[in-house]
Amino acid sequence: MNISPTDFASLLCSRLCHDLLSPVGALNNGLELLADEHDPEMRQRCLELLADSAKASANKLKFFRLAFGAAGGFGDTVDTREAQAAIEGLFGDNHRVSIGWMVEDPVLPKQAIKVLLNLALIGGDALVRGGQLDIGAEAHDGAVEIVVRATGPRIVLDQELRGALTGETGDGAVTPRAAAAYLVQQLVAQGEGELQVSPPDAEVLLFGAAFRA
Repeated sequence: MNISPTDFASLLCSRLCHDLLSPVGALNNGLELLADEHDPEMRQRCLELLADSAKASANKLKFFRLAFGAAGGFGDTVDTREAQAAIEGLFGDNHRVSIGWMVEDPVLPKQAIKVLLNLALIGGDALVRGGQLDIGAEAHDGAVEIVVRATGPRIVLDQELRGALTGETGDGAVTPRAAAAYLVQQLVAQGEGELQVSPPDAEVLLFGAAFRA
């Protein structure tokens, strides 16, 4: 699996646009409704919907800036509290996914933060009916170990994402949907590490990554 930096940048941009389309579209619709609505109660409801959509948009941007972009400052490490806030902001407001945070290190290398966030994104998205998302990480002797565990009544990990994580997708076959999975696979491979994914028939979805960062 080999994708040029330009093509991968396009995949990430497409993924961002797709994920932001819904909350930004809701903002636009809410403004149109507000302009035509004169009933005080309905106007208040419109304002509440606008606030929810604006918050969702901001949370997504903060998460993707850290997971895909260059957020976290100019150093080699990122405050893990920032990563925790990004994950809780992305999933916490919908009350579908409960977050279990088991990271004691105050900072982690940037590559590790990106792997952690993107695995959390994939695991959270796989909980189509909600559930529990547990995230753990530990750094020692220049290496990082990350575990993400998703449990819920219905777990769906798309085969394309599974293939991108394990590196079993053919050349040029990655779509924007699998951009996060491809990024994880590349970062772990660059760290001369190993990425494990629980089998499709497992009752829980489990990701494990160990690599040098």
